[in-house]
Amino acid sequence: MKKFLVGLVLAAGLLTAACGSQQPPAPAPAAATAPTTTATTSQSPALPASTPVSVDIPKIGAHSSLAPLGLNADQTIEVPPVSTPMQAGWYKEGPTPGEIGPAVILGHVDGNKQAGIFFRLHELAAGDKISVARQDGHTATFTVQKVELDRKDSFPTDAVYGDTTTADLRVITCGGAFDAKAHSYVDNVIVFATLDRV
Repeated sequence: MKKFLVGLVLAAGLLTAACGSQQPPAPAPAAATAPTTTATTSQSPALPASTPVSVDIPKIGAHSSLAPLGLNADQTIEVPPVSTPMQAGWYKEGPTPGEIGPAVILGHVDGNKQAGIFFRLHELAAGDKISVARQDGHTATFTVQKVELDRKDSFPTDAVYGDTTTADLRVITCGGAFDAKAHSYVDNVIVFATLDRV
């Protein structure tokens, strides 16, 4: 499987909260600026490829259909429109949720002067559950392994997009302090999760 080393760096403005992707820095180790939590789950076989249709994160009350996201002309990852901050998307050039490899879901922390779909994503901890309904009728349930708050200037590209031997999920939004001068948050909240036994 090829490595999905297209880095994602989200930025959100205070009111417009335009989460936009930038070209990635060179792969670098994670630089966590918040405590990292971990959990262990039993390994499971992967599911075949199937388009994801929705995501549910019960702990934070997040539910959204999933819009397919590709690449912009400059090879950065598309994001859902900031005018609809409650819409999440999935990176269609990577594995689908439940397949071997790192499937990626992203969404806004806020936008259009309101909270976004992943406004509370930072509240997740090891052991929490994320469910992704798929077009084939299966629901892939993932257990959170760890949650990181990483500086955007040291985005852990390889850890997020690199090859894995398990069916994994990454959920990403903006986080940390707000830089008023740059009109963006300085960090990314990144949730790492692994498929439960099916």
